[in-house]
Amino acid sequence: MPAEKISYALNQRLPEDIRIQKSEQVPDDWHPRRCDSRKTYEYRIYQAQFPMPVKRLYSLFTYYELDVNRMQEAAAYLEGEHDFKSFCQTGAQVESTVRTIYSVEVEGQGENDLVIRVCGNGFLYNMVRIIAGTLLDIGQGRRDPMDIFTILEAKDRSAAGPTAPAHGLTLVKYEFL
Repeated sequence: MPAEKISYALNQRLPEDIRIQKSEQVPDDWHPRRCDSRKTYEYRIYQAQFPMPVKRLYSLFTYYELDVNRMQEAAAYLEGEHDFKSFCQTGAQVESTVRTIYSVEVEGQGENDLVIRVCGNGFLYNMVRIIAGTLLDIGQGRRDPMDIFTILEAKDRSAAGPTAPAHGLTLVKYEFL
């Protein structure tokens, strides 16, 4: 089968909420874990007095009022190369917990939707969900934006916020550089 047709074949067999956007031939020695790449995840939050049933599968619902400015300030401190051990699920087996985060954006979309968008060269197990949980704590006033520095320094999972539920998380882009 020609490489460019594989995406069509896979899309016929995948569940409706997963789609391959492109397939192409690569050199025989190419491996996705051994090349430079950039992944972008979005974590969606629906903030209102009551949940919206149509958003329940792809957004975290909260009735807490969130201070987006505090969340944006904290998010900026996560950018750059850091040891993200505090943002990794305990027990994960990796060679290194150092990762580079190119950007972390927290932005409102419409009246009730909030998106946390994280772009980096790689992520640890549950890293984006732990970042989202920590930013939610900051947005609710439970933590200070400057706490990000203490959390990173601790290199201890218990220093960061809770792991946000999986249903708010989506991998939106995977680029090979």
